[in-house]
Amino acid sequence: MRAAVVGHVEWVEFVRVKHPPGAGEIVHAAEWWELPAGGAPVAAVQMLRLSGGCVFFTALGDDELGHRAFDELGALGLQVHAVFRDAPQRRAVTHVDARGERAITIVGERLSPNGADRLPWDELAGMDAVYFTAGDVGALRAARAARSLVCTTRILPMLRDAAVPLDAVVGSDRDPDERYEAGDLNPTPHLAVLTRGEEGGRFSLDGGPWEAFDPAPPPGPVKDAYGCGDSFAGALAFGLAANGDLRRAIELAARCGAAVLTGRGPYERQPSASELDDRN
Repeated sequence: MRAAVVGHVEWVEFVRVKHPPGAGEIVHAAEWWELPAGGAPVAAVQMLRLSGGCVFFTALGDDELGHRAFDELGALGLQVHAVFRDAPQRRAVTHVDARGERAITIVGERLSPNGADRLPWDELAGMDAVYFTAGDVGALRAARAARSLVCTTRILPMLRDAAVPLDAVVGSDRDPDERYEAGDLNPTPHLAVLTRGEEGGRFSLDGGPWEAFDPAPPPGPVKDAYGCGDSFAGALAFGLAANGDLRRAIELAARCGAAVLTGRGPYERQPSASELDDRN
């Protein structure tokens, strides 16, 4: 199966602390690391591990961090198509506390790929699954040429303007910026999925009544919640295109999201298809 992701990148500095600092407080880090991440790369690497390959369309800052991100995303196994903007690479600082919960501070503007950028958009027409987190209407319409297109609910205003038919939207039920209700988009996406972490989540088919789904148990001690929702989204996009069974796709997505909880950062414990089969 051919998979692709269209979206943005953040250069993320992770800091493990007992708790995030409060006003006027100084806390000491137990460990720290940095890597390119954000919703799109995390979903792309998860799709790569499930499908065996993933093409990533993005925009990066034309600075040291932007070019470093390009190299490190390629080292993760992604085929990266990027334009470099005359702007600083967007960054983030993520505090991971003793419970594995994360608090994120974003620095800089989101850099998104646009349909007018000199990128090989025609490749998307040959994709089985595309997940979309950021871009303009032109980029979204290019992504719609894929057999299956899933978008984050974080970009609802742009999705409303584009009025492109979507196979699914996915987001966090706990994040006000990602909330979605039936009627928010026209045409109505075939599937809407909202996650609630350890409580599972809910889904709606063709704008119908919401149904709950159960969480998957983490396959080990919880270490870091960063990237769980993004891995869920990438696995959902893969699962919908791979078998068309929405319940199986949601179950697969929940298992991938739960696995990420047990690693340091988003990539360490993202499962492959063979690893998931071995755990059955």
